[in-house]
Amino acid sequence: MAQAMRPQSSISLLATDGKPHPLQDTLMVVTLVLGAVAFVTGFFDNLHLLSSWTGLVGILTGAYGQFISETTRERFALIIGLGASGVGFYLGMAHGGLFGGWAG
Repeated sequence: MAQAMRPQSSISLLATDGKPHPLQDTLMVVTLVLGAVAFVTGFFDNLHLLSSWTGLVGILTGAYGQFISETTRERFALIIGLGASGVGFYLGMAHGGLFGGWAG
């Protein structure tokens, strides 16, 4: 049972396996920022273009980040960003959509 207890030498904020993940960390931060922008701007009717486009890009970057993520912490932050991007995207779509009446 001694092998069950492993001492952790250092606790990293972004990589729990001790290896750097620059692409995954970048996608995680981009998804969180896009999700925050989409979520906040989704509550304003006149910012529907910004919220819908940032939400859509946030969903796409978050989905790709989930596909290539390697640690639980990356996945956790990506899910938070994906949720915020999704809410912002849907609110932006409800307020006017991606093109705001320009394309139809």
